[in-house]
Amino acid sequence: MTTGIGAFVGKIIGGISENVIAMCLSFAAGAMLYIVSVELIPESNGLYKGKLATMGTIIGFILGLIAVNI
Repeated sequence: MTTGIGAFVGKIIGGISENVIAMCLSFAAGAMLYIVSVELIPESNGLYKGKLATMGTIIGFILGLIAVNI
């Protein structure tokens, strides 16, 4: 139900201007980066006790940056 409400509000707010959409998407991207950096990376390092999780994260960030610039 909350997803439907969020989609409805997003449709209304998105109709205002493209700048509003850009700000909302940048906020969502920042929130996702925070979740990955603070919650998932330390948890994966604690579970696997190795460098594989860290290397996977670094490679993922690099691939994401490359994909954005293509």
